[in-house]
Amino acid sequence: MTRDNLLFVIIGVLLGFIIGFLFASNVNQPNSATVLPSAQMPADHPPGASGQNPGGMQAEVTASLEKARNEPENFEAQVNAAQLYYQIQRFDQAIEFLLKANQLKPDDYQTIAALGVVNLDAGHYAVAETWYRAALARKKDDVATLAGVAAATLGKGDAKAAEQAIANLEKVDPTSEDLPQFRTRLASLKAGEKAK
Repeated sequence: MTRDNLLFVIIGVLLGFIIGFLFASNVNQPNSATVLPSAQMPADHPPGASGQNPGGMQAEVTASLEKARNEPENFEAQVNAAQLYYQIQRFDQAIEFLLKANQLKPDDYQTIAALGVVNLDAGHYAVAETWYRAALARKKDDVATLAGVAAATLGKGDAKAAEQAIANLEKVDPTSEDLPQFRTRLASLKAGEKAK
């Protein structure tokens, strides 16, 4: 298989994942704490798959990724590439582009929060917690970020920090849909510690 054919196969697979994700996103509720914030999307972000032919979508995806690689100083291009990789659950690549975006605009809240989200989804709990706490330093009452801290501390098995994170979330949003799940996970974590 030639290099060009391999590139087309890879792009085709990426396109399939993206279209599948977009379909699933439209069917399911997109209000999960693990979805990158919509404000994260740059103004020139390509529209969804509806009404487009796959060839056009494939060309846009390829162009977006090439633009990010060819323009490392373009903040929007880095964020756009991260979003595309996040949609197909290629978290390490999404993190790579988000880190470049963060270097370009270190105070951008959406990028900092997105680094928490993507690291959490990648299973990098300690790193996710660091990014979430950096986001909280800018917006201390952001419910999604508070939920991310709770999820990250639970994921890394830190019962004490998780208990505090859950309490912080409950203070800001006592009706959060995440609270029952977090409490159950915390109880399991504490029970596991007692059994040791």
